[in-house]
Amino acid sequence: MSLWNPENAKDVAESVGIASLNPDVAENLARDVDYRLAQILENALQFMRHGRRTVLSTQDISNALRVLEIEPLYGYESTRPLRFGEASIGPGQPLFYVEDEEVDFEKIINAPLPKVPREISFTAHWLAIEGVQPTIPQNPTPADSRNQDLLAKGPGANSNLAAMSGTDNASVKPLVKHILSKELQLYFDQICGAILNEANEEDRVSSLASLRNDPGLHQLVPYFVQFVAEKVTHNAKNLFVLTQMMHIAEALLENESLYLNPYVAALVPPILTCLIGRRLGDNNTSLRHYDLRSFSASLLGLLCKKYAESSHNLKPRLARTCLKQFLDPNKSSGTHYGAILGLDAIGGADVTRALIIPNLKSYEQVLQDNIADDSPRKKDAEMVLEAIFQVLKSVEKDYTPMSNGYSGEFDEELKKKLADKIGGFVTLKIISSKRVRLAHAILASQDKIKGL
Repeated sequence: MSLWNPENAKDVAESVGIASLNPDVAENLARDVDYRLAQILENALQFMRHGRRTVLSTQDISNALRVLEIEPLYGYESTRPLRFGEASIGPGQPLFYVEDEEVDFEKIINAPLPKVPREISFTAHWLAIEGVQPTIPQNPTPADSRNQDLLAKGPGANSNLAAMSGTDNASVKPLVKHILSKELQLYFDQICGAILNEANEEDRVSSLASLRNDPGLHQLVPYFVQFVAEKVTHNAKNLFVLTQMMHIAEALLENESLYLNPYVAALVPPILTCLIGRRLGDNNTSLRHYDLRSFSASLLGLLCKKYAESSHNLKPRLARTCLKQFLDPNKSSGTHYGAILGLDAIGGADVTRALIIPNLKSYEQVLQDNIADDSPRKKDAEMVLEAIFQVLKSVEKDYTPMSNGYSGEFDEELKKKLADKIGGFVTLKIISSKRVRLAHAILASQDKIKGL
């Protein structure tokens, strides 16, 4: 027995010219109608659940009909709920219909006319004059541009982003569906402004502490990474800005609550720029940029320590980059200094044995040209020599001498072997420091080279 009344099937048959329909056929048709209705409702309920709703809508029915390749019903797309009325056409035969809303023509006639739309017109204005955007109402203000920078862009944007940033008429589609709240935008502006404020050290320290410890900065990570990259790119002559950008990178790396794996590739270029950049700062005679390079080397080591396992090719790529800069005699002393410290930070004593010590002999000619008494680059060459001496100390720390030991003095044979291996300048530096153990560790380095 079907839920659908077989008499309805007979009524439909009579309406299309079939006078007498066999009762068995009417019963089978009624059962088929039951099955089809159940199939449509089941698909419509799936659309409703996927839409996170609890009320079935006419759109769900239309989608279900479309999935079943049935022509959808037309005229039921209203967003307001439908009201059904009931009329009786006979005993036990109720008829349901949609109640139409009564319209009062007198109210419509007496209602005020809507405003006449403006005529279509065109105006011309300058977007930019010789690269400078004029300040006119038609062009966006710097504040509008700043809000646009903070909004993620790309397909699938949340429409609330434009409204929350005050640009309701802008079409912004972020790659990531999240809302950057006004509070986060204000926090980002305040942190960036405080860190770049050279006059207020207290604000800088507190801002970096917030970046280092605040657990709720996940949504702002890509914006901070982009901020660091842009500032390093456009402020190569400003040591203060470069140093503060490295402090931001350090704070982000030390924040245990942040997941930075997707942003490692974006953090590496600004760190390498501050490490092996050809010229950093606006004063070529100043040695302050060496402090920035040392700090960047420590950041590179921290980056490798935390993310070398998740990025298996991170260390080899960084080592190749630093080694290439170290072996290029045309690079500046600052670049050589950063490359040496970078190699040591990447892999410690193992990298020093494998990549630095074997190339010190060939590098002696570069030191000889720069460290002469009348050379204007003598101070820079001395800084590079000091960097080489510092990284060689890591080889000494894990050196285990032979069972028969060694003498505590530099004899002529030891000096000659050391000079043949690492060059005269580095040898003189080691001899003047009286580090006999370091000399023997360098000579034995070939036997302890390990794979990276």
